Amino acid sequence: MENVRRYRALASLCRQQAAYRPLQNWQLLGQAEHFEHLAELALKAHFDACNAQPEEDAAAATVWETPAAA
Repeated sequence: MENVRRYRALASLCRQQAAYRPLQNWQLLGQAEHFEHLAELALKAHFDACNAQPEEDAAAATVWETPAAA
């Protein structure tokens, strides 16, 4: 999640610089869009990793334990 914050901060800085540098605004806005894209990819990767369930846990969850007779 730290990378997402960094990418979005860099995108914001690029957009701010574009407002003050009219000759370079197309390049800076392109960089801002690139950083936003990287933030989206990092966010997707983070949530995919959080929501992924390892195979052995999934198999263990479906196995029922039968109580042993005393």
